[in-house]
Amino acid sequence: MASRDPPPSTSHAPPDVPTGFALFLTIPYAFFLPELILGCWVWILVASIHVANPLLQGWVMYVSLTSFFISLMFLLSYLFGFYKRYESWKVLDSLYHGTTGILYMSAAVLQAHATIVSETQDLRNYYINTTASFFAFITTLFYVLHAFSIYYH
Repeated sequence: MASRDPPPSTSHAPPDVPTGFALFLTIPYAFFLPELILGCWVWILVASIHVANPLLQGWVMYVSLTSFFISLMFLLSYLFGFYKRYESWKVLDSLYHGTTGILYMSAAVLQAHATIVSETQDLRNYYINTTASFFAFITTLFYVLHAFSIYYH
């Protein structure tokens, strides 16, 4: 007599997060590398100039440095699979990147203001401030895109 058990399934649901190099080719996880690289450039550029407005550019340094390290921890948690231990990792990821997008926008605006103020001073610092402002706004865009894409994913 034949068994009434259903046959074993031959397919399984794909994992939410790809493993290995495919992580960097899948949206929203592909945004990690641009966030880290551009955020590091903001940090390096602001650190390489004479800071005329310590309060303004101190906030830029704080946001870029903190965001860099927390994003690096998120990337490592995805690469090593630590996210599998928690059920609400998508919510945490979306909230983090959304909040960081807002903080980076404030830092980018303050860096743009520091650029405008440094326009009449040393021309070298002005060019470096301009580049840091550009990278800060682009980094903001990547953080916001990451937040929305993880939310809608």
